[in-house]
Amino acid sequence: MNEPEIIGLLTAADRDAFLSGLGAKGPVTLGRYVDGTAIWLVTGYQESVTALTDPRFSSDLARQSKVDVAAAAGLPADVAPYLMSTLGAYDPPDHTRLRRLVSRAFTPRRVELLRPRIQEIVDTLLDGLGGGGDLIEGFAYPLPIQVICELLGVPDDDRDTWRAWAADLSAPDLTRVASGARGLVGYMAGLIADKRTSAGDDLLSALVRVQEDDGDRLGEKELIAMAISILVAGHETTVGLVSQSVWLLLTHPGLMRELRADPGLIPSAVEEFLRYTGPAEIAVMRYTREPVELGGVTIPEGEAVQVVYAAANRDPRRFDGPDLIELGRADNAHLGFGHGIHYCLGAALARAEAQIALRSLLDRFPGLALAVPAAEITWQPGMKRALSALPVRT
Repeated sequence: MNEPEIIGLLTAADRDAFLSGLGAKGPVTLGRYVDGTAIWLVTGYQESVTALTDPRFSSDLARQSKVDVAAAAGLPADVAPYLMSTLGAYDPPDHTRLRRLVSRAFTPRRVELLRPRIQEIVDTLLDGLGGGGDLIEGFAYPLPIQVICELLGVPDDDRDTWRAWAADLSAPDLTRVASGARGLVGYMAGLIADKRTSAGDDLLSALVRVQEDDGDRLGEKELIAMAISILVAGHETTVGLVSQSVWLLLTHPGLMRELRADPGLIPSAVEEFLRYTGPAEIAVMRYTREPVELGGVTIPEGEAVQVVYAAANRDPRRFDGPDLIELGRADNAHLGFGHGIHYCLGAALARAEAQIALRSLLDRFPGLALAVPAAEITWQPGMKRALSALPVRT
């Protein structure tokens, strides 16, 4: 059997063609994971929604024996529990318990109050981008890092250190993955200890207070895991969302003209960019609690299942003209932030950052353009869709 390999996402020069090839094989196909483990790839939209919401699919991979996910991902045993115990890796009732506790601290009001501060950060970064340069290094990367660090209460002097560890987590080299994991776990444990003695008006201090009030319902490992999850997810995907949105506009002049003519399209444009080229291409792995018939095939009990968001978001059975970019697409129930109980907790924050970033870029730099031919723009290897650099002139 010629089985597609999820490792193709790590190496494919043309990711769109690779993903299109996956979808052409049917909405559910048997493939191989990075370490050769058999895995079912779900690429159809409705099938993906089912896998993301049906209780016959579990997210708690640590409790099943057929796949050692931590080992496959290169996580050392001493830190794997901290990296695997994220909200995405829990089923109810534990997921319900944790999400409710975190939601008490990470409220929509807290995000909404951040908008003026996000605008200040954006304006300052754009001051430094005058004349051009790498838009990722000078703008798309530092923006969400500063926002999530201020939100969590991470000291300015520590940002470059944990940024390197976070980058290691998604590296193809498993030795780097292990090093980054150990660094992040040790750092976050120390920062949480500091917050216990000198709490501030930040999200991590609020989470510490939640744990002190509900210690029987939020364990120490869970708190560390939650903080790492928010820190990494809070900047990594937003970097991709902002930079890839700008890349699409710069490589599709018609879209740029349309958005400049009607800035009111920016919120729906962000949703379309999430659908068309969202930075999160795959979901957290799941497994079957029992045999499940899905997409015309039967997946046996205990099998690993990988929802491929990027393919589902281009499913022609769900989206009209899925390979077209329509800034005002009205029916756009994309899976860019997941679906169901595991829908991204930070979706509102990512949307706010992307909307403010795009509006400010268009206002500040009417002549924004690529500084190199589009063919010279390259992508990083790895599970997450990420540009290597985005040189621009302003």
